Amino acid sequence: MRPRALIATARRQAALWSQATEIRQEWFDVGTSTKPVDHHITEEAIASIYARHGRRRPEFVRVTSPRAALAYLDGLPAHEDLLTDSRPRPVASDIAAGLSRLRSSLEADFTEPPAERPRPKRKNGERWPRMTPEQALDAGLPFHEVLVQGVREELLRRLSGIYLPIRAALGPVPVGWYGHQDAYWVAFVDVLRRTGLAPVREEREFEVWATLTRSGGWWWPGDHRCVLVERPVTLRTDPLFVEYGDGWSVGQAAQNELRAHRAGPTVW
Repeated sequence: MRPRALIATARRQAALWSQATEIRQEWFDVGTSTKPVDHHITEEAIASIYARHGRRRPEFVRVTSPRAALAYLDGLPAHEDLLTDSRPRPVASDIAAGLSRLRSSLEADFTEPPAERPRPKRKNGERWPRMTPEQALDAGLPFHEVLVQGVREELLRRLSGIYLPIRAALGPVPVGWYGHQDAYWVAFVDVLRRTGLAPVREEREFEVWATLTRSGGWWWPGDHRCVLVERPVTLRTDPLFVEYGDGWSVGQAAQNELRAHRAGPTVW
């Protein structure tokens, strides 16, 4: 490749990555939001997911915190229950299978942009080394891998650092979803879509999940009833402190903690 073409290719990848970081920040802000749940939008999105799997609209039960949800979770399936061939299948099993299929489909048509230099070699089946996005671009890793590490996995690392301690504080719970804190995979697909690197063939179905992520909090689906959890009223990530409207909290509270939105954007 000629020098001028190399420069153009490098600039395009840099521009794509810059756009990706802006989209990543948008979804990180969603994932750490303390804005109240929009119940109408959230319930319509979940009802749409139920309908896609041939289920009627559930009764929605709204609770203030994940701990408050525990009283309504008896009888819902755990992860190991989804591995059995039970009949009839619980709606959570259908939702999980449908979401797995959707996520695979959304990535299927990714188009790798032209590379600035030959890719580094690796053994068959070996994962690409973990690098910062800047290092990965300089090393010539596939741009798809740059996005996987720099958007999806980085957001998962940050958001799981919030929801896993909350989940651990609850003890064993059934299969559920984290609402706005599931933003890591939605952000990744949104980057592919908005950069033009992959068409979204399942646009309508993806938009339902994206809308649910923007509007909702944690939720547990049952065959006839779905439990919806409000978002926290306080969320600080360093050190972690999360508090809900009923006073239940996880992490270490600081003096004069503001019961409001986070102050200022997180620096990546």
